[in-house]
Amino acid sequence: MADSGRRIGAVRVLAILVMVAAGILIVAGVTTYTVVSTTLANQHITVSDDAEHFAGQKVNQPWEAYAQANVIAKHASDMAGGKTYAELPRDDPNRNSVMNASFLQASLFTSVVAFGVAALAVGLGVVFFLIAMALNRLSRRDVVAAAT
Repeated sequence: MADSGRRIGAVRVLAILVMVAAGILIVAGVTTYTVVSTTLANQHITVSDDAEHFAGQKVNQPWEAYAQANVIAKHASDMAGGKTYAELPRDDPNRNSVMNASFLQASLFTSVVAFGVAALAVGLGVVFFLIAMALNRLSRRDVVAAAT
C-alpha cells in the first residue's frame, strides 16, 4: 500500500510538472506570435500588388510575410537577369539592390519561421496539457483502486 501511495504521489507530481510546462509553452508561444506580428505591423509593409496572394494587405501574419518575400525574390531575379547576388559581377549596377532584396527576403522568411516556432510551442503546450490531464485522471483512478 505504501509503495502504491508513492507511485500515486509521483504521478501527481509529474502531472503538475507537465501542467507547468504546458502553461509556459502556451504563454511563450502566444507572446512570441504577438511580438512578431506587432513588429511586422510596425514596419508598415504592404504586400506588392503583383503578388500571387494577399496583394495590398499589411504584412503582420506569416502568410503575408511569405507572399511578400516571394515577390521580393521575383523582383530581384528580374532585376539581376535570373542571377543571385553571389552570381552578379562586382561592378554590376544592380548588385546592391539585389543584395538588399536578399536581406529583406531573408528577414521576412525569418519572421515566417518565428511564427511557426510560436505555433509549435502553443501546439506542444496543448499536448502537454492533455497529457497532464490524463496523468491527473490516472492518479485519481489509482487512489480509488488503492482504497478498495
